[in-house]
Amino acid sequence: MITVAHYVTLSAILFTVGVTGMVTRRNALVLLMSVELMLNAANLSFVAFARHHGGMEGQVLAFFVIALAAAEVTVGLAILIAIFQRTGSVDAGSMNLMKG
Repeated sequence: MITVAHYVTLSAILFTVGVTGMVTRRNALVLLMSVELMLNAANLSFVAFARHHGGMEGQVLAFFVIALAAAEVTVGLAILIAIFQRTGSVDAGSMNLMKG
């Protein structure tokens, strides 16, 4: 039988992988994917706890997090395209060129 502890453990593992990707990588695409992984880990926890408690609040919150993640990807990819057109790479170190 799969319990809430299994979902929380999986969520913690996914979140840890996302944090590790954020800390160790310099490629901006990998950084965006790591943020998405962390958001999905949080969504898994929200939905698991909502199912355990019998409410819909976790599903609603997960829906809003998915909408936020879609907006984040849209803005993030637009910024990455602008940086790539200017510098020719998507290295996180070249992002200081976008300063006003």
